[in-house]
Amino acid sequence: MNKIAFVFPGQGAQSVGMAKDVYDAIPASKAIVDSADQELGWSLSSLMFNGPEEQLKQTANTQPALLTASIAYLEGLREHGIVPHYVAGHSLGEYSALVAAGVMTLQDAVKVVRARGEYMEAAVPGGQGAMAAVLGAEREGLSSLCSSITAEGFSVELANVNCPGQIVISGTAEGVAAASARIKEAGAKRAIPLEVSGPFHSSMMKEASERLAGKLADITLAEPEIPVVANVTARPADSASQIRSLLVEQVYSPVLWHDSVEWMISQGVDTFIEIGPGNVLSGLIKKIDKNVKLININSLASLQELEAKV
Repeated sequence: MNKIAFVFPGQGAQSVGMAKDVYDAIPASKAIVDSADQELGWSLSSLMFNGPEEQLKQTANTQPALLTASIAYLEGLREHGIVPHYVAGHSLGEYSALVAAGVMTLQDAVKVVRARGEYMEAAVPGGQGAMAAVLGAEREGLSSLCSSITAEGFSVELANVNCPGQIVISGTAEGVAAASARIKEAGAKRAIPLEVSGPFHSSMMKEASERLAGKLADITLAEPEIPVVANVTARPADSASQIRSLLVEQVYSPVLWHDSVEWMISQGVDTFIEIGPGNVLSGLIKKIDKNVKLININSLASLQELEAKV
């Protein structure tokens, strides 16, 4: 029997029209989207299905929209009776994983991530922070370079350790520019600036994390029904209280995606089912281990084809 992990994408995977097909065809998926609209008090579904794209790309909108779309696809998958051994999500996707594991309700999660997006956007004035994807670098060399530049007075840190040869850096605009100009010192090939509204997963997000802690204090978290592999530790979070503190820490800490996937594989996972728009995580996982089985649930058609794949 396959050992399965469900994985959920983060910001950047969104697209106009996402989850419209399952909304129209699967009553449980429609109920998820309708409940998100009701909880927020405005039509998130209209933004998801119709755009405009520029508005969907705003962090405070992207986060609840992507979470809702992912859980809408999850509801379609649940009809197939597949139960994972582990769940994990990339940054924002961790909240989808927590809903899948029964730790949060969709209604609570959509409120939290809407606030999380607002806090992250507000934490650093526009233009002061930046992020870049660095290709071809070793983690230790890039970390050392970032430490040197930070010591020179321009803060820059590792933000996402995604897969071999792909690490995202985050920090001040000056720090990211300096690191990008000097990446050959870390053995890297090139740096690609990212279109983001802030220096996510860096220490510049501390204010956002403190505000998020206040928001999370009002939310009831249940004990996980399925082990949730946390971004911050790349290991399962043992309890609701640990999950709460890790979600606060996650905002300003690196996403250890590479480590998380390697750990799940070390526990016998041989099948990863990516649930949500796009296929970004499948691409990363393939670079970590090309021998694992990858399944994408990102459309009604993919759900209909599922039985032949599992």
